[in-house]
Amino acid sequence: MELRMSRKERDRLKVIEPLADGRLTQVQAAALMRLSVRQVRRVLARYRASGDAGLVHRARGRPSNRRIPAATVRRAVALIQAGYRDFGPTLAAEMLAERDGILVSREWLRQRMIEARLWHPRRRRVCAHLWRPRRASFGELVQMDASEHAWLEGRGEAEPVLLTMIDDAASRRLLRFFPANTTEANLEMLDRWLRRHGRFLALYADRDSIYHVNRPLTDEEALAGSEAETQFGRALRELDIPYIPASSPQAKGRVERSFGLDQDRLVKGLRLAGARTVEAANRYVEEAYGPMVNARFTVPPASTVDAHRPCRGFALKAILSIQETRTVTNDYTLRYHGQVLQIQRRSVRAGLRGGRVIVEERLDGTRKLRFRGQYLRYHAIGAPAPATPRAKRKRRRAAASASAPSASAAARRPAEDHPWRQPFKRSVLSGGKPDISTLR
Repeated sequence: MELRMSRKERDRLKVIEPLADGRLTQVQAAALMRLSVRQVRRVLARYRASGDAGLVHRARGRPSNRRIPAATVRRAVALIQAGYRDFGPTLAAEMLAERDGILVSREWLRQRMIEARLWHPRRRRVCAHLWRPRRASFGELVQMDASEHAWLEGRGEAEPVLLTMIDDAASRRLLRFFPANTTEANLEMLDRWLRRHGRFLALYADRDSIYHVNRPLTDEEALAGSEAETQFGRALRELDIPYIPASSPQAKGRVERSFGLDQDRLVKGLRLAGARTVEAANRYVEEAYGPMVNARFTVPPASTVDAHRPCRGFALKAILSIQETRTVTNDYTLRYHGQVLQIQRRSVRAGLRGGRVIVEERLDGTRKLRFRGQYLRYHAIGAPAPATPRAKRKRRRAAASASAPSASAAARRPAEDHPWRQPFKRSVLSGGKPDISTLR
């Protein structure tokens, strides 16, 4: 019998198994699954009674008994557009109940108003914690940051940037040098951690523009009810990894203190190794410094359970890419960074013309076009050169020569004695009276 489980249920299965074996307490399992202890007992009872199938939601595949009819949805949205357009979801729900007899919850109405572009979600504030103990399990929380320092002490052309990811529970680290602190560099670091350990439960980083964005919501984000996010933030969301912004350097003290160790030991080690390039510095980190740091400065976590989740089912190459949205024109082309991309005939499908296509710039240098979950075949064509005044004149001359007078046009020329061919006297130009005797 084939058992289909969602990603959330597979993640719960990994926690329930050590809980059933006695290697994990119910309190620890509740923290890992983000449930209450009472709910953990229910899940454990169903797992012991039905095995893996007990974790599958029983209402899967069945319509909800509490769904609101579509006619009520249309009527509520129409009433809001007519009389409550500038109302918030709470007040609008109260007015619908008092004046129109439509009883709906505030949250349900908020979602419908966002879909109808009648309400824009507001940014939530994040509370900062001044002090907290270590997390219990390896993979519960990972801190990430970059350090700009004279790592090569002027031996190279430009000083690289050190990116570090460190686990909060065990202080296990992943280090790598990059020419600059860019989005691509951070995505590559995240890819290396995911392929080595798996998906951790949360990321703790500062409010750098790579992780955090301060701009208004776009129409698409407001309609979808999502917050403004960077490319890195989008990748975390698709990987189901929450991002926790730090309000100060002291808040992410674990990774900040690790840079103090690196700026002492790593600088001296690179000097002894004679590293002058980024490649040489990374070779020293991977072969010598990284294994030494993880062997000497890691601590055993309070729990022996690895909280990392598997990456099976995630297209990491697509998720960890720079994604931009473009509109397909009527001739099935789109413009992207000065290029014109032509979608091939075999990839043309319904809804593509005028649709929105996602362009993926992957870390390996390849480019992909995705439309509604399917990839399209395309090729790049030359972009039309901007029209200069000289080019415009040449086109006009070519058009004039192409439209040479035909025989029928020559036959319609005026006769020799036509008034159009008779000269005028200069007295007309000098202000005198014209001699109209010459005009016939």
